[in-house]
Amino acid sequence: MEKRRILLLMTMAIALSLISLWIGQLSYGWLPPQGTTEAILIDNLFTFLVSLGSFIFLGVTGVVIYFVMFNRAAKYDWSDGPAIEGNVTLEIIWTVIPILLVFWIAGYSYQIYQQMGIQGGHHHSHQSIDIETVTTVDKPFETIEVIAKQWAWIFHYPESNITSTELHLPIDQRVHLALRSQDVLHGFYIPAFRVKQDMIPQETIALEFTPIRQGNYQLTDSQFSGTYFATMTANVVVQSKEDYETWLKKAAKQTPFLADNQAFSEYNQQSPKMIKTGWPSITPAQPPLVNYQ
Repeated sequence: MEKRRILLLMTMAIALSLISLWIGQLSYGWLPPQGTTEAILIDNLFTFLVSLGSFIFLGVTGVVIYFVMFNRAAKYDWSDGPAIEGNVTLEIIWTVIPILLVFWIAGYSYQIYQQMGIQGGHHHSHQSIDIETVTTVDKPFETIEVIAKQWAWIFHYPESNITSTELHLPIDQRVHLALRSQDVLHGFYIPAFRVKQDMIPQETIALEFTPIRQGNYQLTDSQFSGTYFATMTANVVVQSKEDYETWLKKAAKQTPFLADNQAFSEYNQQSPKMIKTGWPSITPAQPPLVNYQ
């Protein structure tokens, strides 16, 4: 009987491992398409955590079901269970295993962070930097200035002297962004790229990544920045190097004009009221002069 139970538990453990790995593979479909090399690394870490979490959840649930089925008291048995004072071996096991799991997760997470740094991932600097003197392991294709303000994203390409409300990026080329906030905290977040960086007023923060999939993506502000926070979005276009160069030349020929800004327009369309209702709001920043929108 004892051997049969041990065999049953081993079979359950193997089945549980296979099911957890399957759920982990399914988790790839829960996320947006992988738009950067960094996204692949992050998704691998996410899948690992989902698989491990599934194993623990299903394992605990399975143990509970097992004891309910094979170790429940007989009907009308209201007697107390055996008085067990302690089990040193069991206490050591349930202490050591979580510690090892924590070190495993921490080690793998740090390994992913290191790989992202080597491949040109997150290069963070929470100090003011000079854009012209930033150096990294591999020279980026181009430095793009990203300016956030209430409530608009502005992208400036210093080499071409182009300003746009869309972020255009060449595929398979490492890009270096110099992030700046003109007023309050903002958050640079592109879900498909798996990159997120808080932007601190009066500081320039560097961020690097490599786009690998052509298409249109959306940039959002991950920090609540005020009344018109929902309008704080921008298009991100990843295109071939040839199309990117063509876009730069086309935009450079455009005469600068005032960009459309939803927050600014909505604020100025408000009708004056005798009695003020709702939350007060600051005046949105003036729409920027851009070559392309």
